This record gives sequence, structure tokens and C-alpha cells, in this order.
Amino acid sequence: MNAKLILTVFVTVFLAELGDKTQLATLLFSADREINKLAVFCAAAFALILSTAIAVTVGGAISNYINRRILTIVAGAGFIAVGMWTLVQGIRTTV
Repeated sequence: MNAKLILTVFVTVFLAELGDKTQLATLLFSADREINKLAVFCAAAFALILSTAIAVTVGGAISNYINRRILTIVAGAGFIAVGMWTLVQGIRTTV
């Protein structure tokens, strides 16, 4: 395995996950004193593993048919669209 690739993916995903809705949901579950923290950790970890497995499988399959550059552009546009939607929703709820 390529250590540089592993480090790059780890850092990228780790930074992308900081403060996202998944992390906040996990934080809220674990804030409940009556909930087993290990169960929350295991469930959240498994959910992330499963969603990552789906992403790797779909990404690998799509890459056979669509150029990586196009995938990068579509993913970037998707991030921008989600960011804009989140910004609009935030403005609407505060006004």
C-alpha cells in the first residue's frame, strides 16, 4: 500500500468530517447520559465504514465510464451547491 496515498486520504477525509452533520449528530447522541458511549462509537464508526465502502465501490465503477476530471468538477459543483443551499437555509431561518 502507498503510505502517501493513505495519509492524503486520511487527512482529507478527517478534515472534511470535522464539524459536519454526522459528527454533530454523534456528539448529540453521546451527550445523553443514559446512552452507552461505546455503542454510539461503534454504530457511528460502522456507519462511516459502510458509507465509505459504498463511495469507494461507486467511485471505482463510475471511473470506468467517466473521466476523473469530470468527476472532480461534478463533485466540486456538488459541494458548492450544498454549501449554497446550507447558506440560504441559514439565512432563511435567522430572518
